[in-house]
Amino acid sequence: MTRKKKQKKIFVLDTSVILYNHNSLNSFEDNDVAIPITVLEELDNFKKGNETKNFEAREFIRILDKLSGNGVLQDWVSLEGKGKGRMIVVMNEFVNGDNNAIRVFGDDKPDHRILNAALKMQKDYPDCKVTMVSKDVNLRLKAKALNLNAEDFQTGKIQNVEELYTGKLLVEDLPSEIIVKLYDEGFIDPKEIDIKDIFPNQYFILKNGKSSALAYYNPITRLIERVEKHNAQRIRPRNAEQVFALHAIMNPDVKLVTLQGVAGTGKTLLALAGALEQKREYKQIFMARPIVPLSNKDIGYLPGDIKTKLNPYMEPLFDNLKFIKNQYNENDKEHKNFDIMLEKEKLLISPLAYIRGRSLSNIIFIVDEAQNLTPHEVKTIITRAGENTKIIFTGDVYQIDTPYLDSQSNGLSYLIDKIKHHPIYAHIKLEKGERSELANLANDLL
Repeated sequence: MTRKKKQKKIFVLDTSVILYNHNSLNSFEDNDVAIPITVLEELDNFKKGNETKNFEAREFIRILDKLSGNGVLQDWVSLEGKGKGRMIVVMNEFVNGDNNAIRVFGDDKPDHRILNAALKMQKDYPDCKVTMVSKDVNLRLKAKALNLNAEDFQTGKIQNVEELYTGKLLVEDLPSEIIVKLYDEGFIDPKEIDIKDIFPNQYFILKNGKSSALAYYNPITRLIERVEKHNAQRIRPRNAEQVFALHAIMNPDVKLVTLQGVAGTGKTLLALAGALEQKREYKQIFMARPIVPLSNKDIGYLPGDIKTKLNPYMEPLFDNLKFIKNQYNENDKEHKNFDIMLEKEKLLISPLAYIRGRSLSNIIFIVDEAQNLTPHEVKTIITRAGENTKIIFTGDVYQIDTPYLDSQSNGLSYLIDKIKHHPIYAHIKLEKGERSELANLANDLL
């Protein structure tokens, strides 16, 4: 029997793919990869700066420089590694005939020149399947309009977000003696509830009729232990998920926590309250969030100095701090301590970009709006962790504010999916809004 020969594939990469992952060249197995010259021109504009996209641009340029050696990139160059294909820089982005992106869309701009480079490869290599790869949805639609295969960059992408790990499980119709035992002894053996594939630090709502108990699987003792409801900085958890979230945040054996949920579920408030409750155990509480400018305009468009420019982006974090502060009377020592902590930078609220190059030791680090980070950015943050550091990521994987990420490819989804088996990690999906009845109405109906 003759085996059918595999069709050779050529993937043409857009700038957005490289800014998402500088090592994207090596993600296409033994297939070939083409880089339009316009992409290199665009990367030249991104190479300066301290943001992750600037780092990605610089790293990719270094990879190309190493691949080229003493040769040229206008000819096919073998990618490094066993079973890898080749790469080439497409210099000629002119296409004859009606199927020309510049002519079809009536504008000579970088996106259309990149599309023409892909069309040129399709014409020059008719026996190969040429595919445009881009994180830009509109560019992919334009490619398909030109009868060109197009797809998203799949590396680091979660296939089914609807089945993403929630960190909790409802177990009903248990024998009443199990609930009684959990209250009396504080633990039960996992075999007693007959649950397969229990994850470390997974939480449970155990029920028998009207009787119920909250519990979690302790990977150290290998027992399901009862979880008690505790307040933090006078913030009282209002539902089981919030009880679980505070438990994870305040569990000294858990070094990495993710809280996922829609607006109003209490993610950021619980993270900050839980961190403040442990302030004596750490030298500093560091709160940060990625800056996603409105209308994709850089902060340079805003008036004032750098602190004034950044304040609007940091305001949600200050709002949560003020809410906790207001749980105390003005004459209380705790009320005054918040201002002292800010003044002495024991509590620091800052843009995420400012941590590049830092080593985070003996710190509780809260990263808000983590869904706006790439998987590489999340990895970079975690690798900053030194001794006695705890990192808490909060966010909503369906509320993406950056153009080249979605619910499947953002760093928060990637982290939840990839690290759920680790004993120092805990995750909770918060689903019940507790901000107000009005906020719940908006989330449910609008």
